[in-house]
Order: sequence, then structure tokens, then C-alpha cells
Amino acid sequence: MKNNKGNQLKSVAVFCASSDGNDSKIYTESYRMGKILAQRDITLVYGGSKLGLMGQVAAGALQNGGQVIGVIPDFLKTKEVVHAGLTELVTTKDMHERKLKMHELSGGFIALPGGFGTFEELFEIVTWGQLGLHRKPIGLLNINGFYDELIAMLKTMVRKALLRKENFDLLLIADNIEEIMEKMHNFKPMPVPQWMNKDQT
Repeated sequence: MKNNKGNQLKSVAVFCASSDGNDSKIYTESYRMGKILAQRDITLVYGGSKLGLMGQVAAGALQNGGQVIGVIPDFLKTKEVVHAGLTELVTTKDMHERKLKMHELSGGFIALPGGFGTFEELFEIVTWGQLGLHRKPIGLLNINGFYDELIAMLKTMVRKALLRKENFDLLLIADNIEEIMEKMHNFKPMPVPQWMNKDQT
């Protein structure tokens, strides 16, 4: 299914865990995330691993005819980690270059449940948006309430005047894939000043 109005998303970067976790809903929805991207002719860009939720997202896309680009730093490129069946695999020299390449290849971003790495990727890309380095939609997929406490904390930051409401609103939050895709599709970026370029991050 192709969108015929709004944001014409051609590729989406998905941030998520390289472990399986213990929540079956999160595990199965990760596969379905990849499947839905494939069904909508949206290329999946992700971290290149065959493990955990990352592997599930890739499998969901590949097994349903989708295009998948993996971006992985050289030090993680081992037989035990890297997915060998991707449409394309991009190797970077380090983690920072990996994030820059994923940004370059993607028209939007979605964070699924994950750990420190997922949080770091999410908040860096949100910060880049806050600084005006990009105007791409950023989705937070709150499967099974995984991000409830994080969302509550961010709202506290707004109440305490440590985070502007318009910057909080850069996160498109939903608890199901269909809703997050609709929000990504309808996203209209707010004009923001560009404070620096990506070479200065």
C-alpha cells in the first residue's frame, strides 16, 4: 500500500534492541513493524544485526518482499552478529558514523523498545531535530506500555520548564504501528532555527 498524500516516506530507520527481551508482544510487534514497512514499499534502515528485536524487524521486512539496509560499525561486523541476507549492508568506521549514515539514508525514524543503545540513538536524533539539523518525523512506539515511565518523565521535564513543549512534541507517540505510521505520514515540521551542522555534533 502506497501513501498518496502527506509525507512520502521512502525509508524509515528503526531503532530497537539487539536482544529478544521477555515480552512476547514486543517481540511479535517488532516483526510486524518490518512487515508493515514492506507492505507500504518503505525501505527499512536499521543497525544490521540478525539478533534480538533488530533481527525480528529485518525478518518481517525481508520475508514480505521489503528492502532492508543494514548499517553496522566495522567492530561489530562478525558472523555472530551481522545479518547476511540483507538487501544492502553498509559498514562504518564507528558508532557516530553509523548514526550519520542512518540519518542520511532515512526519511524518518521509529524507536521500538530497547536499552541504552536505543535510547542513545533516539535522543540524539531528537536533539538533532531540536537543533534544526533535520525536519524528519520521529516516532516512539510504546508497545505494551514499555515507554510509559519515559513519557511521564519527559512530561515532568516540560512542567519543570527544562524541556520546551514544542520540543517534546517532536516525538510522535503511539502504542500501535498503524497509529505511528499515520502520525509519521501526517507530520508537519515546525520551523526551527538551525544552530549548527551535523559536522559539529
